[in-house]
Amino acid sequence: MSDRKLKIAHLYPEVLNLYGDRGNILCLKKRLEWRGIDCEVTEVKLGDNQSLSDFDIFFIGGGQDFEQEVLLNDLRSGKGDSIRSAVEGGKVFLCICGGYQMMGHYYQTKEGEKLPFLGVVDYHTIGGDVRMIGNYAFRLPTESGGSDVVGFENHSGRTYLGEGVKPLGTVLAGYGNNGEDKTEGVRYKNLFGSYSHGPILPKNPAFADHLIKTALKERYGSDELESLPDTYENEAHDYVLDKVLRGDMSGD
Repeated sequence: MSDRKLKIAHLYPEVLNLYGDRGNILCLKKRLEWRGIDCEVTEVKLGDNQSLSDFDIFFIGGGQDFEQEVLLNDLRSGKGDSIRSAVEGGKVFLCICGGYQMMGHYYQTKEGEKLPFLGVVDYHTIGGDVRMIGNYAFRLPTESGGSDVVGFENHSGRTYLGEGVKPLGTVLAGYGNNGEDKTEGVRYKNLFGSYSHGPILPKNPAFADHLIKTALKERYGSDELESLPDTYENEAHDYVLDKVLRGDMSGD
């Protein structure tokens, strides 16, 4: 057993819990345990006001539009400031769909109501009438691991990044942030935002390990990580990626 340990905070699991995205937590936990690295997972729910400073990785999942409104009061209670401080301090964040939108300035509903969010990063989301749904793929730049990621998107919100804000990746097939500019997600410091449900990490072991290595580097100053075989994981990833790029995911 290694003497290293990472602490994971699962933010708002009771309301941001769509599409099995809790599986991202399970994936991180297992990939750490397989390497003999201790892992502690804590659920941080609405009304919890504990300090966030000692966590290494934060996960925020997706939810229904109306659930985003439920979060506003809790974020204003002080938790929003704690989240901003954690991001600026270099903590690793994986934010999916609604959790990703929450890190931007605001979400504007299709009726025109503007819901102010954290504004951690310069982007915003506009709700639309047509949902962007389907299996998709995007390519990460070198600084985010450089792998090709496969996932499933289902969102009506269209996210637009501010000038100079870097996307998480470039869309290879599918819609991504808005179906217009080929951007997917956001990367700011060690915050990784994406629309990829599914969950994203079990399908993409290289990306999962990039998050772990980033957290280890922040905590211990070294990102040394033992390799895992990942034979089946990589075969499944490559099979899906090939089908997505060929537009042949019908019936899957």
